[in-house]
Amino acid sequence: MNMKRIYLDYAAATPVDPEVKRTMSEFMDSNYGNASGIYQEGREAKKALEDARSRIAKILSAKPHEIIFTSGGTESNNLAIFGCARRSPGEGGRGHIITSAFEHRSVLEPIRELERQGFEVTYLPVSRDGFVDPKDVENALRADTILVSIMYVNNEIGTIQPIPEIAKIIKKFRDANNQAYPYFHTDACQSVNYLDLTIEKIGVDIATFSGPKVYGPKGVGFLYKKEGINLKPLLLGGGQERGLRSGTEPLALAVGFAKALEISRGRREREAERLKDIKDYFAEEIKKRIPEADINGDLEKRIPSNLSVSFLGTESESLIIALDEKGIAVSSGSACDARLPDLPHVIMALGKGEEVARGVVRFSFGINTTKEDIDYVLEVLPELVGKIKINKYERSKTA
Repeated sequence: MNMKRIYLDYAAATPVDPEVKRTMSEFMDSNYGNASGIYQEGREAKKALEDARSRIAKILSAKPHEIIFTSGGTESNNLAIFGCARRSPGEGGRGHIITSAFEHRSVLEPIRELERQGFEVTYLPVSRDGFVDPKDVENALRADTILVSIMYVNNEIGTIQPIPEIAKIIKKFRDANNQAYPYFHTDACQSVNYLDLTIEKIGVDIATFSGPKVYGPKGVGFLYKKEGINLKPLLLGGGQERGLRSGTEPLALAVGFAKALEISRGRREREAERLKDIKDYFAEEIKKRIPEADINGDLEKRIPSNLSVSFLGTESESLIIALDEKGIAVSSGSACDARLPDLPHVIMALGKGEEVARGVVRFSFGINTTKEDIDYVLEVLPELVGKIKINKYERSKTA
């Protein structure tokens, strides 16, 4: 007998919306030209690509030429960071970068690489409830600061960072010093389904977006780059994407991504309200049934689809496997961290200690999540947590 599967890892990847699949399938049936070609099929491909770009730009209230298609969030973050560093004052000189201690690995690792190359980096602390303090950004700014990179929503605990406030601080600094730098970049991948994406309101210069976070296809993302912001490309070749991202454009993926964004924006408020009810109910019931459970991050200033919980005395991997055997798919945090042996750096950045980090599980909800799903998780979770704690205790006695 097949067990019903309950998928609660929407923060890692969402299922492709059926309408997106239909749109992509119909497009691929009739469009196969290269957008760089000057013949009819190429012109039709180019038209479809630019239409997708324009539709995405409209959602952000941006200009079409400010949208650069990439292969996803990781490439977009790398392009933003390395592209800025290579365009920094002095062309080949070094500069100062500001970021936070709990960014996604695709932000932290490029910045660490630049640090090894001689750039100076300030890693801002985060509060115990999961926020960067704008005053810390203000205090860290220097005349040679070339880039500030702070994520819009933390991917592991879901807290919403004060990006508009930080943007105002950076603009004030630039105006006071009559300089173009620092650029302000945000990884906005986790924000798309729930927050205002109007670039003018957010106030950033560069922003990262990813298809699989918004019920779109995997393998596509885009970088918003404000007009006048200069970056150097990572990939050299045919000069596609206005010279910033060489390579044949992924037409069907771009068309699917644009469609997914439009669908997501259409149901944003309704779905946010529904998932907030689920998240609040789940959090309340977990605390009742497992009093020692520790919820990571502020419960209110977060997206409604994310609940990160540490089950003290357990180990994440054991609990994730046990839940999987019961038909429930969850993670301990970023899918990009799953292969790494280290403790979750986001939880450690909160200053909660190793025990909290070792027992963390991220439950993330989405379009197919129901209250009945949550009730089933609540039914099996206390027993599984108890068994793992007993097993861990027994192992410690024989060690």
